[in-house]
Amino acid sequence: MRVILYIFLAFSYLIALPASAQVPQSDLPNSPVPSEQEITSSQMPTQPDNGEPQLTYTDVSTWLDGYMPYALDRGGIVGAVIVIVKDGEILLQRGYGYSDLEKRLPVDPEDTLFRPGSVSKLFTWTAVMQLVEDGKVDLDEDINTYLDYEIPPYKGKPITMRHIMTHTAGFEEHIKGLISQTEDQIRPLGDYLKAGIPARIFEPGTMPAYSNYATGVAGYVVERVSGEPFDTYIDNHIFKPLNMDDSSFSQPLPGVLMRKMSKGYKALPGPSQPYELVNPAPAGSLAASGADMGKFMIAHLQNGMYRGERILSDETARQMHDTTFEVVPPLNMMALGFYQSDINGERVISHGGDTTLFHSDLNLFLDQNVGVYISMNSSGVEGASGNIRTALFDMFAERYFPGPGHTGAVDENIAKKHAAQIAGTYTVSRRLDKSFMSVQNLFGQIKVMAQDDGTVLVPFLTSASGKPKVWQEISPYVWKEKYGNQRLAAKVVDGDVVMWSVDAFAPTMMFHPVSASKSSTWLVPFTYFSLIVLLLTAIFWPVGKFVRWRYNSPLILEKRPALARNSVKTFSWLTLLVLAGWVTAISTQFSTFNFSASFDLIYRVLQVLTLIVFLGMLLLSLWNAWYVWTSKRRWPSKLWSIALVLASVGLVYVSTAYHLIGFNLNY
Repeated sequence: MRVILYIFLAFSYLIALPASAQVPQSDLPNSPVPSEQEITSSQMPTQPDNGEPQLTYTDVSTWLDGYMPYALDRGGIVGAVIVIVKDGEILLQRGYGYSDLEKRLPVDPEDTLFRPGSVSKLFTWTAVMQLVEDGKVDLDEDINTYLDYEIPPYKGKPITMRHIMTHTAGFEEHIKGLISQTEDQIRPLGDYLKAGIPARIFEPGTMPAYSNYATGVAGYVVERVSGEPFDTYIDNHIFKPLNMDDSSFSQPLPGVLMRKMSKGYKALPGPSQPYELVNPAPAGSLAASGADMGKFMIAHLQNGMYRGERILSDETARQMHDTTFEVVPPLNMMALGFYQSDINGERVISHGGDTTLFHSDLNLFLDQNVGVYISMNSSGVEGASGNIRTALFDMFAERYFPGPGHTGAVDENIAKKHAAQIAGTYTVSRRLDKSFMSVQNLFGQIKVMAQDDGTVLVPFLTSASGKPKVWQEISPYVWKEKYGNQRLAAKVVDGDVVMWSVDAFAPTMMFHPVSASKSSTWLVPFTYFSLIVLLLTAIFWPVGKFVRWRYNSPLILEKRPALARNSVKTFSWLTLLVLAGWVTAISTQFSTFNFSASFDLIYRVLQVLTLIVFLGMLLLSLWNAWYVWTSKRRWPSKLWSIALVLASVGLVYVSTAYHLIGFNLNY
């Protein structure tokens, strides 16, 4: 039974990062020394006459110092930086914890560099819009116009830069070569992009499906159109005008910046990890200080202007911030590169970012001229960094920009009907789809459950406590979490839910009903059944031999039935060993986040063995069943032979549907 659990549960946790089980009480420091800009801000009154919190240095500093050290300690986070800008100035920049735990070096918001992860994309999109402004790139032109290789059209439709910036190019998820810890695995951007174009699974312009590969394409367009390497272009056209001297997309970092770079950690207690290298650099290779990120926020809040220098015209910046792509109203939408993250009636545009070690968020309150940036150098226990940054944004908005929440109600009977309609099993639009890695989709399908009172539960959408959020319908097919700001909404066609999402995910991904042929509702139990049958067959072969030897009771069969019987038992072992090989290889890659081509030979061998062994097992089980049913064997033997056939059919079906049987190494 332990072997069965290993084979199956490992698939369920392939993308989980290891976390420490115990977090000690720590003495994480904070950096309460204000900058020169902050000293001026701190002289403002802390609260207005009505006694409500006011966004001043003194108030926000007190609030953060009460929240962050506790949150980091409980979450096992080594260090963090927070920057808040207001009205064109840095209101507060604060470091918490350590940039180097071993050396006990505190985080310095001015000098310590963090990895913003996918927040890097905002620089790529800004660079693209600079070229759009200069007339060198057209948002609606076939992207192949700017490339030296071809991305084939999908159903006759090419992709455009607008599709890329709104994550609607239609690519499946692509992780091969995404992040590495060794420089020899980093390739020139063009070579990386040409080596493996991800499969297209949606028509361009129709479905949000977040894509790092597509962002790499955008960065490559910047290179080719400008005639400068991507990192050099960003240096010259964004970093220099904004005086971002402690920022770079270069890999490896220049020595002077590497000495300022925070170490990255999984969780306390634990050693630091190697510096992560990102192959599609435009999608996430940035390293930057908190102070520099403050300058970037100010520039966008001022529509491209920072201290008299422009990186975008006012018109271009507004186009970037305001242009939205809507799929399921009234949920948040995607602007040109920014996510919409409206809250309490405030217009907010954002971007999150995650490497395996660093976790960040950038939020711009457009009408308040306020920006908030947080980056943490650890994943934390059970992904605590995600809860911390989400809570920070929500609490900041509630404290300083309270406003009307989403309200409404529907008739209880209608609520029950709609809850029943949305209940079911779903898969996400951002997914690995055409390679063996798609097996995760079987074990990671999303359940939506209708409750007796008409509310809805989605088990994977949890609160900070780890409990599933409760969603209550406030208008037809729009639900709101009972104790929060997020909404869940569905698109319904002819009475069927065809997709749904929540505010936090809607700009970049949707959830679609799983076809009956791939539904985990029956496929997972069927696969468990198949494995149990194969495992018992394998185990009872030597056990049966021993029992018959012990009691001198040999099984007398003719030559061919005996051969069929022994072949089935041999192939049962081989099938289990091949499955164990798949689990070991895939889980090793995810646990180390090493998706390099160094695993290609292993996967090729597994693909060949899967084809031979699984199909062999099916044919042999049919052969064995024929002899069992045409001879005078007992009913238990006959029933077990049928169980073996069903088990073999089940594994061949799953392996074909999820591409374990196949020869695609582009994942």
